[in-house]
Amino acid sequence: MRLKFILLGLAVLVASFTASLFAMNWLWPPAVQKPVLAKLPPLPPVTRNSEILTPIAISISALRDSLDRAAPRNIGGKADNPVSQILQNADINWTVTRGPIAASGVQNALSLSTPLDGKLTVLGSLSAASGTALGNALGNVLGNNAVKQLGSVSIKQLNASAAIHGNVGITARPEILREWRIDPKLTAQVTLGESSLTIAGAKVAVPAQVKPLIDKTVNEQMALLQQRLRNDRSLEQNARREWAKLCRSIPLPPAAAGMPTLWLEMRPVRAMAAQPRIDTNWVNFTLGLQAETRVLPAETKPDCPFPATLDIMPPPERGRVAIGVPIDLPFTEVNKIVELQLKGRKFPEDGSGSVDVTVKSANVAAAGQRLLISLLVNAKEKKSFLGLGGEATIHIWGRPVLDQAQQILRLTDLELAVESDSAFGLLGAAARPAVPYLQRALEQRATIDLKTFAANAQQKISSIVADMRTNDQGIRVDASVSSVRLGSIAFDSNTLRIIAEAEGAISVSVTALPNLQQ
Repeated sequence: MRLKFILLGLAVLVASFTASLFAMNWLWPPAVQKPVLAKLPPLPPVTRNSEILTPIAISISALRDSLDRAAPRNIGGKADNPVSQILQNADINWTVTRGPIAASGVQNALSLSTPLDGKLTVLGSLSAASGTALGNALGNVLGNNAVKQLGSVSIKQLNASAAIHGNVGITARPEILREWRIDPKLTAQVTLGESSLTIAGAKVAVPAQVKPLIDKTVNEQMALLQQRLRNDRSLEQNARREWAKLCRSIPLPPAAAGMPTLWLEMRPVRAMAAQPRIDTNWVNFTLGLQAETRVLPAETKPDCPFPATLDIMPPPERGRVAIGVPIDLPFTEVNKIVELQLKGRKFPEDGSGSVDVTVKSANVAAAGQRLLISLLVNAKEKKSFLGLGGEATIHIWGRPVLDQAQQILRLTDLELAVESDSAFGLLGAAARPAVPYLQRALEQRATIDLKTFAANAQQKISSIVADMRTNDQGIRVDASVSSVRLGSIAFDSNTLRIIAEAEGAISVSVTALPNLQQ
């Protein structure tokens, strides 16, 4: 009899437990209907403006050596006969040889100088009827006593010479022209020392007509040299070479396993230059370019026409490299990061609530300008001896905000989706106090640490910039990326895109120049 009652009680208990389970499943479904998420259009190919400003320092010694090779070493010419009444069949020639060029920077100008050494030669015959005129001429130069000493010497043939010593000073104030040329803006000044001419054994001062002749010839040579320098194509050819190196598509490794390889397309579109500034040892100027950068799913061959003209800009304070690169992160990877920080967490954390809510999994999806965080949680009440509990999925809306200083993506403006109201069913009143704890935890812990992705972006961009470095043939190019800043975010239904902006430095020093090109 007692066994019968025991078995009957067990049956009633099992039936009650089964009925309770059915009631809980009906009153508290394990999952609620997920909010309807509209399919977002795919992220468009993004284009960013990148900029490279390159300070170039050319040593004055390199300029001196280049000019020394280009400038003629010997000049000469013929002079008119200044004493035709005395000298017949005159052949007056002068030749000058320059020495090495010295150079220095003074008051934002390039100062050049070179010594001159040469000879003035006079050939001719004296007129038979020139005695009086010759005597008068010699008297004017040598004095009457010298004329008396010469007496009535009859000079039929004259062969006289005089040494020429002096210096040429040249000032250059170079200017970059929009047509990819450099105008040196040369001016020259000739200074001659005192010299003398020997006529029939008597020394006579070199006529003042010699200096204008040398001035004229030097100015003509300066004009030829200036035209040659202005026509030199070295600046344009070097710029064309670097322009072509930047015009390309560069493979970017996948952001995560299973993601396709993307391509960073660089397309230079604008060239700039700042006018030279000259100090004691260097001529400094800046060349720059702007490029459009975008990420594409396949390799491209961008069309990058070389600009016919330069845009002249004010001198920048320093050189810089600024390149924008998008980082595409699939939401499957975002889910892993968020779940790692929330899975297993229990709320309220101090256990003070009537219900303990434990997060079992987390999922993130995009909708409009917000993200939907779906949490599978287990709730268990603690007030009754029954310890009722179960699982449910709740949905929380959040707006992603990029913390640039900490390189973290945070979720703000969190709110419970209306579809989650029925999630707690039988335990609704008891479990709802745990929701604010969940929201605070999401605000504090549902963050995406982007430092690793920023480091990867810096590595990728550094490899691009490394191609610019060189150290040969008197030209040294130093380039580096010092930091990466996360600029903005965008997303579609499958991908979170973060724009990384790399900052770096670049400089060029030139210690040897090639021969000038025609």
